[in-house]
Amino acid sequence: MLVLGIESSCDDTCAAVLDKENHILSQVTQNQLIHSQFGGVVPELASRCHLQTLLPVIDEALNQAHVDKKDLQGIAVTSGPGLLGAVLVGLSIAKGMAYILRIPFVGIHHLEGHIFSAFLEENIFFSPHLCLVVSGGHTQLILVPQKGSYQILGTTLDDAAGEAFDKVAKMLGFGYPGGKEIDQQAKKGNPLAYHFPRACPGKENYQFSFSGLKTAVLTQLKKNPINNLADSERKQKIADLCASFQAAVVEVLINKTISAANQWKLQSITVVGGVAANTALRAAFEKKCSEQNMRVFFPKPSLCTDNAAMIAAAGIFRLAQQENSPYNLNAFANLSLADWNRKNKSSRINLNPILNNLHE
Repeated sequence: MLVLGIESSCDDTCAAVLDKENHILSQVTQNQLIHSQFGGVVPELASRCHLQTLLPVIDEALNQAHVDKKDLQGIAVTSGPGLLGAVLVGLSIAKGMAYILRIPFVGIHHLEGHIFSAFLEENIFFSPHLCLVVSGGHTQLILVPQKGSYQILGTTLDDAAGEAFDKVAKMLGFGYPGGKEIDQQAKKGNPLAYHFPRACPGKENYQFSFSGLKTAVLTQLKKNPINNLADSERKQKIADLCASFQAAVVEVLINKTISAANQWKLQSITVVGGVAANTALRAAFEKKCSEQNMRVFFPKPSLCTDNAAMIAAAGIFRLAQQENSPYNLNAFANLSLADWNRKNKSSRINLNPILNNLHE
């Protein structure tokens, strides 16, 4: 089985080809640099960029994999959540290719793709396990009792962790996205320089909130402006702010994840999403899990951010279960992973007889 994965839920245009063993034969991502001048993603621009670049990106992925379109046996595509117009571009192209090639396609929930990303290198799916999805648009704790089954234990009540990183980065004058710059600056700072709030405390409270933390950083900057400081002092203040902010985020993410793992008696944890590339988060998780006699798995950094390899991996699993999506599958901007799973189990059908009739 050769499966083409397509991901266009936000501002990265992605395509990848995987075989049935989840070997990544190619992975191509086109970043939309145009958003950096606006300090965040502009949905209309994202959709237009996908329209211009997705087909060339798909062609490049096929070329790198040395695969012809006719060799494909399935297509997996993000059907949500995400920017609706952006998702529609990828979904429409996937449907068109599936119809022309007479092969099945399957819509994939973006977060299910992230869950599968942790096992692309190992190719061993641990069940049950606890997954922390932490990105620019999502912060969730998900119990995975078995492959393809999900229970949401907690989610963010406001900003996602990655969103807070980007907003704080903008306050400090960094470019977009700013999470990587905060990570680098934090290495030069004192994480105890500022005591920022840790929201939603409680041993069995698995909800997250980062809006107050973001506001606390803004308040600190208003009370003690850094623009008029001498260069060396200003740089140190920025490093200390980054380190203190990052420490607050990391502490909350780790404490809630470990607490949930202990409550559910789980020994395996995965951490996925763009923020999973953060070096402080990875180091702290590895240290804490070692102390707790738990295993923790991260995707490599290139698989933490949005990518099509993770969508293809989830698609291979779904297609192997004979789960194909109908042509009237709609894109969705917001839908929980658990609700999506229940909804789509009833609508997935075997398309092969229908495709044969259509082409006859």
